[in-house]
Amino acid sequence: MAKYEELVSTLKSEIAQGTYAKGDRLPTTPQLCQIYGVSNTTVKRAMDELELQGLIARRRGSGVYVKETRMPASTGTHQGSSSKQMAGFSAEHQAQNRTVESEIHDFSVVRPSDEVARRLNMERDEFAYHICRVRKVDGRPLVVEYTCMPIKLIPDLRESTLHASVYGYIEHDLGLKIGSAHRVIKAVMPTDDECAWLQIGPGEPLLEVRQVAYLDDGTPFECSISRHTADYEFYSISTR
Repeated sequence: MAKYEELVSTLKSEIAQGTYAKGDRLPTTPQLCQIYGVSNTTVKRAMDELELQGLIARRRGSGVYVKETRMPASTGTHQGSSSKQMAGFSAEHQAQNRTVESEIHDFSVVRPSDEVARRLNMERDEFAYHICRVRKVDGRPLVVEYTCMPIKLIPDLRESTLHASVYGYIEHDLGLKIGSAHRVIKAVMPTDDECAWLQIGPGEPLLEVRQVAYLDDGTPFECSISRHTADYEFYSISTR
């Protein structure tokens, strides 16, 4: 385990135990270096990772603060998952009595980019699934998903699962518990392929959601980009 990962693990434990509570300001970088015997670089990378996981927030000119980490109460009626805010696309829409389909455009094994590997805590020579699929609700294409998942963590994933629920496979077949996610949302313009897949014009913007999702022990298992049609309705966007 790298030094920054050790620091991340230590700080997450101390946040969970209440050493640093919600709203508390963390020690400064020099103080953290002294307390934990690490370098400035290690502290910076650990803070980047904790921010990515949604556990801390940086305030310019003020410092770094602990954020809320508990899962908000779900307003949906999802069944079969203890992590309702992370139920996944299929469960969210099926809970609304809608029919969900997936159109697979790529399912391959790749060496992920350095950035994706870093976010997934993968070694450079490890492999990941790369998935590109269009999600349809009641026959209407609404979302294009581009997903990377580590093979060693999510073994034996099959194309038949991609037509159903990958999150359901992870929790019910593999026995893992999905915990939380960090999401960044912005508006983007579609590619030519996305226009064709989503049946939209080239001037219609999409809502892009970049996500890193974690198991309940903090292990990242998914790095994804989802591009939604402009009128897409999110049933649950809050995460722990």
